Amino acid sequence: MNHSIYSADRSTHLKIVAVALVAGIAVAGFGISARSGSDSSYTQTAHVIKAGKPVMVTSSQTAVLR
Repeated sequence: MNHSIYSADRSTHLKIVAVALVAGIAVAGFGISARSGSDSSYTQTAHVIKAGKPVMVTSSQTAVLR
């Protein structure tokens, strides 16, 4: 068994690629199956936000006396 990727033969590289491919498919399959469970309580709705009264914003930190 070769412990270095540089000195590994063709079959070792093929085994590494095959294991990586199977692991990638497994992770993708798990992600798709975990996400596909849809529940009606998680639906998104648009909320309308209306503008309120105008507000004066200043950059000074001093108190305003009226």
